[in-house]
Amino acid sequence: MPIYEYRCGQCEKHFDANQSVHARAEDTLCPHCNAQSATRLLSTCTTQVKGTRKTGFAEMKAYSMLDERMDKFAKLPPLMSKRAAPAEAPAADPTTGGTMEN
Repeated sequence: MPIYEYRCGQCEKHFDANQSVHARAEDTLCPHCNAQSATRLLSTCTTQVKGTRKTGFAEMKAYSMLDERMDKFAKLPPLMSKRAAPAEAPAADPTTGGTMEN
């Protein structure tokens, strides 16, 4: 049975209870004041992983693609100049609605 963490609504104390998965929080009695106004809390849990993790095919492929792209970027020449300023648009002619060109 899982261990649930509760907070009493009357005395505000925290307590743990071994209960069935189907047990309702409203039916849980506080061990300190015997009130039936407990609220179930989210609590942390611990896990233990044994063994070693091996990278999958998709992860290995992603790393190789990253290496290829980084090699391509390393071969590019460095950017020495600033970007070119955008060309100015020709001024509009208010009488004809078109553009004025010289």
